[in-house]
Amino acid sequence: MLNSAIKAKVDALWNKFWSGGIANPMTAIEQISYLLFMRRLEALDDNRASAAKFKKATFESLFEGKYKAPNGKQVDRSKLRWSYVKTLPAEQALDQMRDLAFPFIKTLGDNAFSKSMQDAVFIIPKASLLIEAMSTIEDIYTEIERERQGVGQTFHDIQGDLYEHLLSEIASAGKNGQFRTPRHIIQAMCVLLDPKLGDKICDPACGTGGFLLGAYQHVLTQHTSAKFIQKNEHGIEIGLVGDKLSNPKLWNTLATSLHGFDFDTTMVRIAQMNLMLHGIVDPDVRYMDTLSKKFDEADKYDAVLANPPFKGSIDNGDINEELTLDSTKTELLFVDRILNLLRTGGRAAVIVPTGVLFGSSKAHVALRKRLLDEAELQAVVSLPSGVFRPYAGVSTAVLVFVKGGETRNVWFYDLQADGFSLDDKRQKIEGDDIPDLIASWARRDTKKDLDRTAKAFFVPKKEIEGQKLDLSVNRYKELRQEAIKHETPKAILKKLKALEAEISSEIELLEGTLK
Repeated sequence: MLNSAIKAKVDALWNKFWSGGIANPMTAIEQISYLLFMRRLEALDDNRASAAKFKKATFESLFEGKYKAPNGKQVDRSKLRWSYVKTLPAEQALDQMRDLAFPFIKTLGDNAFSKSMQDAVFIIPKASLLIEAMSTIEDIYTEIERERQGVGQTFHDIQGDLYEHLLSEIASAGKNGQFRTPRHIIQAMCVLLDPKLGDKICDPACGTGGFLLGAYQHVLTQHTSAKFIQKNEHGIEIGLVGDKLSNPKLWNTLATSLHGFDFDTTMVRIAQMNLMLHGIVDPDVRYMDTLSKKFDEADKYDAVLANPPFKGSIDNGDINEELTLDSTKTELLFVDRILNLLRTGGRAAVIVPTGVLFGSSKAHVALRKRLLDEAELQAVVSLPSGVFRPYAGVSTAVLVFVKGGETRNVWFYDLQADGFSLDDKRQKIEGDDIPDLIASWARRDTKKDLDRTAKAFFVPKKEIEGQKLDLSVNRYKELRQEAIKHETPKAILKKLKALEAEISSEIELLEGTLK
């Protein structure tokens, strides 16, 4: 995690954008992302040049030769480097960045990132803001290098944490109900789903790319030696060295296994840069509404992790024909979509509002029936209602299921605390059920987990069917009631009289003293 010095500099960067006239958090983070990316691009290019020199291999820098600018002029690519732009006078630096360096990065390669950047706009309005922002980013990178040498993390680990901190600073939900899923919830879901190297992993509503990054890091941890692995404060093992992936082909297998979609172009760009800044060179994140008729992928993925939009709706005429539910509610349609995306045997962990678990409409019941009959619904993990504050206070749950087969028993877990206060401040507090969730999941047993007063227990499918397919934990959880022995009214009155006499005596004593 970031140290206090880096966090302070990131916060200062936010404040500069705010005072510089860019008050929308999503706009600010997109512009900051462009600067971070441009700064990192030169560093990566220099690193590759050094590696090629060491290996005595040929290398062609991104900053060699000429670049044909949008105005038709030929420009030396060396003048598009971050290090060159930052030496220019303020107004000239703004012109160089906006008119040349920024258009240049939009032309890099023929990949998903370059395509999504085509309609990107550089809107930093003031030369003074650009210079201040570049200076702060340089300070941040100096601190990152000091941290890297001090604690031994890789550069992209710390830079990735920096970017995650930026994302966490978005204090209000965006349009379409978008908001970040807390990292520890993502990590816990990855443990439940347990994606493996070689799995084709998807998030059909990826937002900032948090679930794809979580899956990437979970697989990395599986291929990291024990000496490099640590448990975080939630009891989740994290190791990002990946030293057991000695073959470059294995690294490529991991990097190319991640696939994301989102119908917001800003989110697509942010997700791409988030993954790139964590070391994934060419992330496959595409602009696409996966509920629409244009989306044609099915039976393709081994693992799906998602927190799709809640309380949204889609035009009935644009719903993909493969989605069989008679509904326009996105929280239902996305689960239907995920079932279609998975190969037989493919697994999913998806967050849904609790209304999906007990809603009485035909579409709600039909979806739950499909989960129980056409999949093995393995788990329903109830989350506390404050997990997504300050974005939303909606009550949610995690569904874990495997496509194909049929459900026999469903494992329920009532997670009541995640280590943070459940108000808008979300401050660290004592009390965290996530370590117990992970431990209980690993040792779950249909013959032993029968105590319904416990946090975790199994419920047979037949019983769920008898409850109109209700999947809410409170339907089955039993409260432990302890008999409380109360004193008789006569004994209570006797105590009250004794107390009254004692008080009267003290009053008389006090009055005598005053006289």
